[in-house]
Amino acid sequence: MTTAVVAVDGTAASDIALHLGRLGITASAAVAADAPARAAADAMLAAEGRDLLGVITAADLLMLELRRDTIAPALVSLCDRHGVRIVPLSEVPGEDRLSQLYGLPPPLPLRDGGRVAEALHEGLASVPAPPTPTGRVIAVWGPTGAPGRSTVAVELAAELARDGRRVGLVDADTHAPSLALALGLADEGPGFAAACRQVDHDGLTPAELSRISVPLGRGVEVLTGLNRPGRWPELTAERVGGALRVCRAWADETIVDVAASLEQDEEIVSDLAGPRRNAASLAAVRAADLIVAVASADPVGMARFVRGHADLRATVGATPVVVVVNRLRAGALGIDPRGQVRATLDRFCGIRDVWFLPMDIKAADAAMLAARPAQEVAARSPLSAAVRRLVGEAIAPVAPPPPVGRRRRAGSGRRQGLFARTA
Repeated sequence: MTTAVVAVDGTAASDIALHLGRLGITASAAVAADAPARAAADAMLAAEGRDLLGVITAADLLMLELRRDTIAPALVSLCDRHGVRIVPLSEVPGEDRLSQLYGLPPPLPLRDGGRVAEALHEGLASVPAPPTPTGRVIAVWGPTGAPGRSTVAVELAAELARDGRRVGLVDADTHAPSLALALGLADEGPGFAAACRQVDHDGLTPAELSRISVPLGRGVEVLTGLNRPGRWPELTAERVGGALRVCRAWADETIVDVAASLEQDEEIVSDLAGPRRNAASLAAVRAADLIVAVASADPVGMARFVRGHADLRATVGATPVVVVVNRLRAGALGIDPRGQVRATLDRFCGIRDVWFLPMDIKAADAAMLAARPAQEVAARSPLSAAVRRLVGEAIAPVAPPPPVGRRRRAGSGRRQGLFARTA
């Protein structure tokens, strides 16, 4: 059953509620137009305000008379977090710009409950065909110990966007989300958790992903992660899988930064139906078309990767895995570090193809200081060149041009004939 909160002043509220009832939509509450915004913005609520917020977050729709005093970022964020669809209503000229400012659809006529109900009926009854999922999902995984998963994910996204692709960068790490901090983005926005919540209400669309994402520039849009790791139950396997399916229609390439642990702990807990902290990582790597597995180029990092690689392979099956060894330097591995890494991975994991990223402290520090990808602040650095080679050879290889036959120079035939006769 669909429920709605009607936040409209005057007699129009009862008219709208009446027409909603004819559609089978229950008006759970009718309040003053500015009441939801005031309740959402007040950090110290009385019992009445808390009750109103409880009713709003439990509803499916918020029919809101749109004015400057009835809409606020806190209210929009609250509705995003709980999957509540805001339906703006207005007859005042210029309110279209206000709805666009908050990413809302154009307002419906306030004083005509019949037209409001008709528009809602068309929107609820006509379920659009899902867009063709043409995009690719790439999960960036690495073992515990900070091998550089987030750094590699950011650099891959920036490099893929250079060729005109639309790239989505998703933080699905439920243990230590860090993309927002590394890129200087506010982590209080809706982010990936809001996208996952809307999957439950069948309200997640590519347009909604564009609205709740944060543009990083040059074709990259970021869905930030959890601002508190304790919110990990919001990222269930079903929600993450559903959100990534929509991401395929939203972006050409979706880069997903996941946590290290791939443990499945069903056997060690009593509630078999309860949430799992590693569910987001497991769902992301299983849904991915390609896995980028990151190892740290030091003895401890290589040992952890060898152990974790077996779990990764058991989880993803035949999904292609591109192995990237990060922070390569001779000081940690001695003479011929590339050869030693190749020999280790070949012996213990059967891995022959390996790509390397150098230990480039200058570029990494410049990127961290500017809160931007190294490709933007140090485009000619060894790190950027190595990422460019990785993308061109393993992530998105460019097909070689078709062979072009040799053109015979003018007069070549005549000379050949002359030589033939002379011979």
